[in-house]
Formats: sequence, structure tokens, C-alpha cells
Amino acid sequence: MAIENITGRMRVPLTSGAGQKTELDNTQKAAAKQTGPSDSVAITATAQEIKKTLESSSSATLIDMERVSAVKKSLADGSYQIDAEKIAEKMMQHEKFMSQLDKMEK
Repeated sequence: MAIENITGRMRVPLTSGAGQKTELDNTQKAAAKQTGPSDSVAITATAQEIKKTLESSSSATLIDMERVSAVKKSLADGSYQIDAEKIAEKMMQHEKFMSQLDKMEK
């Protein structure tokens, strides 16, 4: 069953030239076999250092479990103090930073 496009006309697959494409593909494959692979990649020392840094940082723990335990304990016993002014100050700093980023992008 053929799929009709928006205009309502049937799409008919092209058959002419298909044999030519196969011949070209075979010729290209034979040429590639004769010459062998010619691609090469050279990784700079900087790229190798970046890779090492990424590998070491991905294995490092990003969460301070000691701090998490202390906060959990203080939440559980009700001694955790929330500083609303500090939270508001940090929110304002964040908003200023985001508005500066928006201006830079424009």
C-alpha cells in the first residue's frame, strides 16, 4: 500500500539508476579495500589532561555525606535553624546574576 502525501498524489519509487548506484557502491568499496584506512586522530596533551580531569572528577563524591547527616539529625531533633534573611539574600543574588546573563545573551 502506497502512502499518499499532502497533495493526494501517490508516491512512486524511482527504479531507474538503482543499478548504477549499486555499481558505484561496489566500486567505492573496492577502492577503500585497496587503499586501506587513511583516517587518523591525534589527541593533544591538553585534551588528554581534560580527559583525566573529567575521569577523576566523575569518580569523586560530590555530596558531603557528613554534612547531610548533620542536617538530617538537626531536622529530626528540631534544632535546625532556618535563616530567612540569608535565603532571601541568596535569592536576590541569584536573580541579579540571571538578569546579567540574560543581558549578555542579547
